[in-house]
Amino acid sequence: MNRFARLFNAIDQSTKTNVKVAALAEYFQTARDEDRMWTMALFSGRRPKRVVTTTKLREWAAEAAEIPLWLFEECYPIVGDLAETIALVLPPADTSNDLSLSHWINALRDLSQVGEEARKEFVLTAWSQLGGTERFVFNKLITGGFRMGVSQKLMTRALARATGKPEAELAHRLMGNWHPDDTTWEALIEAEDASADASRPYPFYLAYALDGSPESLGETAAWRAEWKWDGIRGQLILRDGGHFVWSRGEELMTDRFPELARAVDFLPPGTVLDGELLVWHAASDGPASFNVLQKRIGRKTVPKKLLAEAPVVLHAYDLLEWQGEDIRQTPFATRRRLLEQACRTLPADAPVRLSPQLAFDEWEDLAELRSVARDENAEGLMLKRADSPYLVGRKKGDWWKWKLDPLTIDAVMIYAQAGHGRRANLFTDFTFAVWHGNDLVPFTKAYSGLTDAEFRDITRWVRKNTLQRFGPVRQVTPHHVFEIAFEGIQASPRHKSGVALRFPRMSRWRQDKPLQEANTLDDLNDMLRIYG
Repeated sequence: MNRFARLFNAIDQSTKTNVKVAALAEYFQTARDEDRMWTMALFSGRRPKRVVTTTKLREWAAEAAEIPLWLFEECYPIVGDLAETIALVLPPADTSNDLSLSHWINALRDLSQVGEEARKEFVLTAWSQLGGTERFVFNKLITGGFRMGVSQKLMTRALARATGKPEAELAHRLMGNWHPDDTTWEALIEAEDASADASRPYPFYLAYALDGSPESLGETAAWRAEWKWDGIRGQLILRDGGHFVWSRGEELMTDRFPELARAVDFLPPGTVLDGELLVWHAASDGPASFNVLQKRIGRKTVPKKLLAEAPVVLHAYDLLEWQGEDIRQTPFATRRRLLEQACRTLPADAPVRLSPQLAFDEWEDLAELRSVARDENAEGLMLKRADSPYLVGRKKGDWWKWKLDPLTIDAVMIYAQAGHGRRANLFTDFTFAVWHGNDLVPFTKAYSGLTDAEFRDITRWVRKNTLQRFGPVRQVTPHHVFEIAFEGIQASPRHKSGVALRFPRMSRWRQDKPLQEANTLDDLNDMLRIYG
């Protein structure tokens, strides 16, 4: 644990990528194999299952620190992180040890087999043996809230430095549903046949947002355009007679979309498609809104009724593997021709459709197409350079997303709540309302979009204008108007307003606008009729 704690400090105390990469590379070169595996797992979201509730941890920490529970609860929101709060209030460790990271993880997992008293004894003993960063890291392992400034890209760069293997190869090896329990460092990183896993997807290539118009991209002849669909990005993998569906978030979703099983009837093995999962209605020959697709998200099994009401297809827009060969380094135009060839004989009821490319001669033509994207249930346009390879992660230059301008509405802030972490002393989470007659009706929450200076200003105002407190939430005097930007709107019986917004955020603090000029519930309902 000492070695991992030193790595944690090196990463946490620096904002420089090269420093983080160097620290990780040194760790991967010298740590035990099992510790290296768990480090990669932790940094990629594969955390041990939580075995102790946060309620019990708070009680035990207060007891060990010999302070009343109410005092601990007052400290927690100020610090903003439970693991750090516990580490700070506990007395210094009685002893020390140098047990490994994997030892502590395995010991924590074994707690699921014992009762509460044994769990408490183990946790208190660990707290008495671990000090400083080791104790903080141990608390993070218990709470399951292990987040650090380490991206998948940064980790693969460090692994490349430590092992001498290409970054792209390592990124591919780390994709999929591997876990330290079912593989080893040798099998995952060192073995020559690591790509033999039939279900393993490729790392996704991600586009940058285009600011302004695309004229700066040069001649239109070098570019291809298509709709930016409002669905779930995914890969459909056909290998060894089976099929696998992966989300961009590296989640295996095969069972959630059983319609795609029929793809093996129409496409050959050794095919990997990149595309968008969309609800597709044959009657209208078009995609449904994301709101309809949401009914399918998160469901491990799908009843027949929902399969009939919200049938899903993969709108394929790239081909990553063809006839068992990785073709990501070939130009996009070549991959597209092969994709069109693969989809040419697909029947109308196949679960895969070819995503169309859009014809345009001038950038002005493309701007006109973008203006009607919502009519196509699209978020905007994708622009891809015809000669671009399929790269790993977010790279600037070859792929751009030219999204629609967001929908906006002016709303009144009526509740405020403090943030977490470095913003624990600021009010950053707000509830907003619109007018309905003479009443203000809450309709959304938002917590991003303002500068740090604006958050400090609004925090000072909240403290002086609190009407009531409901735990951590403060009701404030209706006064400030904010412009709320969002990507979509849908009917929602769970909300008092009857609507729910997609990706709401604060785009402007309208200090120029009086309270009475905020929008109304009728305005929201008009938007619902048009865009819902």
